[in-house]
Amino acid sequence: MLAAVISRVIAMILGVVGGDVALPPAAGVADYQLGGAYPPASTVQIVTRDRTERPAPGRYNICYVNAFQTQPGELTFWKSKHPSLLLRDGGTPLIDENWPDEVILDIRTAAKRKEAAAVVGTWFDECAADGFDAVEPDNLDAWTRSRGLISQADALAFATLLVRRAHQDGLAIAQKNTAEWAGKRLGFDFAVAEECEVYDECDTYTRVYGRHVIEIEYADNGRPAFARSCTRRAGEISVLLRDRDVVPRGTKGYVVETC
Repeated sequence: MLAAVISRVIAMILGVVGGDVALPPAAGVADYQLGGAYPPASTVQIVTRDRTERPAPGRYNICYVNAFQTQPGELTFWKSKHPSLLLRDGGTPLIDENWPDEVILDIRTAAKRKEAAAVVGTWFDECAADGFDAVEPDNLDAWTRSRGLISQADALAFATLLVRRAHQDGLAIAQKNTAEWAGKRLGFDFAVAEECEVYDECDTYTRVYGRHVIEIEYADNGRPAFARSCTRRAGEISVLLRDRDVVPRGTKGYVVETC
């Protein structure tokens, strides 16, 4: 662990570029543990956990960070420390329509993007210090739910800052969903694609990232999409079936299957 921390400190000093970071094992068996950490199966090579958790020993670890909006339970922090970064519509904080306990961050100016990137970047630093290998910043597409207040250009500019910070920390960084960004060469190192079989987007990611794609399908869509994914991409990329709430093993509703 100490050696990993030292190597990442050196990387920060030297300004590591994307080509020097470690990528997840191509087509490695993955486990998505956002609902709570638990010991991964012996076959698992890649583990994704929330930034508040510790990495899984002996695996390639991805640190999940909610980068474009507030994480549930953290709105008080943003209101007290960075109130100007809460996007407001008519004076009211704009809540993501898909996640009623998350407020979209205001990244409409260079100054606000710099401030927000400093906050998120601190979390990236913590991921690196804890021994994670990569970060997965979520909600790149929050601008599409901002009622037109945030532009795609704003989001792209903010994403570029996050890529730079991750690489300075010696971390690989994933493009999380947002298939329309796959060809924009922002510096992302690999992709995490939820339901890309359902939305017919998987090829969009593999054309750019090759075998370094982690595909996650959800059980509440039924089995056909996952079965098609296994037929089409098993052994080429990581393919994982999960329950929608990604609950820990032993919890009611838990589903994990790979191919």
